[in-house]
Amino acid sequence: MKTINSWSTAFAIYFQPRVLGMIFLGFSAGLPFLLVFSTLSAWLRDVGTARTVIGFFSWVGLTYSIKVFWAPIIDRLPLPILTRYLGRRRSWMLVAQLGIAAGLVGMAYCDTETQLQQIAMFAVLVAFSSATQDIVVDAYRIEAVVPEYQGAMAATYVFGYRIALLVAGAGALYIAEYSNWQLAYLSMASFMLIGVITTLVINEPQDQALNCQVNKLVLASNATVLERLLHWFKDAVVNPFVEFFTRNGKLGFLILAIIAVYKMSDITMGVMANPFYLDLGFSKTDIADVSKVFGFFMTMAGAFLGGILVVRYGILRPLLLGAILVALTNLLFAVLAVNEPSLSLLAVVISADNLGGGIATSVFIAYLSSLTNSTYTATQYALFSSLMTLPAKLLGGFSGIIVDTQGYEYFFIYAAVLGLPSICLVILLMYLQQKL
Repeated sequence: MKTINSWSTAFAIYFQPRVLGMIFLGFSAGLPFLLVFSTLSAWLRDVGTARTVIGFFSWVGLTYSIKVFWAPIIDRLPLPILTRYLGRRRSWMLVAQLGIAAGLVGMAYCDTETQLQQIAMFAVLVAFSSATQDIVVDAYRIEAVVPEYQGAMAATYVFGYRIALLVAGAGALYIAEYSNWQLAYLSMASFMLIGVITTLVINEPQDQALNCQVNKLVLASNATVLERLLHWFKDAVVNPFVEFFTRNGKLGFLILAIIAVYKMSDITMGVMANPFYLDLGFSKTDIADVSKVFGFFMTMAGAFLGGILVVRYGILRPLLLGAILVALTNLLFAVLAVNEPSLSLLAVVISADNLGGGIATSVFIAYLSSLTNSTYTATQYALFSSLMTLPAKLLGGFSGIIVDTQGYEYFFIYAAVLGLPSICLVILLMYLQQKL
């Protein structure tokens, strides 16, 4: 990947139409995430659900971590009728978005006192549909532009994603504070219309249009059913993994290890963030004002800075910076836990956390995008993003137990320590690549 020496040229990338268009797809991808994660945690804690149960609810997010198992289907299988008119990427986007909306409506009409099982089932539907949408949107983002634009694409994607988090976080909290949680979740379901409209407006990536034609030729051959199935399995499931290790060699194992641990600290901490704020005595409005609205602007600053740093310096140095910032800022939450509740201190901690998180997220998305081969975009990126969240989600499920037995301050120190492996592995990767 080539770098750009001029800051003005690097910044101008953000005005490319394809780059700007990622804002809306980022919004559609980001909206459901908090609604089965920290916003759901706030809802459950607000109605008196035990923290241990809330921690177990975070395992709903494991759906995002196993999406690699159905990514090959999405990467290669056309949907009846819809694919003919929308193309493979857009048809899957539309189906996923409708599934998200249906799941959110189902959650809204469940009773938190007597129907926790049903809430969990609808949350799984939302997470499954959201993970499916992520597979397709990630593939579209990578296929839409040249590699040099991936940092900027990641930044605008994060921008739209964070707007959605603002809506699903602060927006849902505001509605719940002044009305109720049912209306909050019904409102969130209606916002999925933004994703649906975007899907109907954008164009299918050219590579996918060509792939559709190639696959039609394969299906039109005289091969037997078994031969077609074996050909599909080899092309959709086996080849993406073989190609990755053929291209990266032994370094591929180190790359996968970095992916597995890079977000571990951030995701683990996030499970208990909203319950932490509530237990400190902050109201839902306070949380919305500071952690969501104020934090949003700091995340955007970090995301856009991360995109520019990738264009200016390449990926690995900003990747290391992001890993260090995420680990350090988690320690600030431990400081907050041992001090008297203060909105000003909360604002400082949230600012630092979101600035570092914004840089880390946009750079990491650009890094994952750079690792894919355009022939297997959806499957390979789904492998990376699944691996990115699986260890953190498994650990996050026990976060409530750690808080209940050790307290918040030790939990946040523990979350910070989880960031050390990613720092060490990125340094090792930089060293090995310099020797090549």
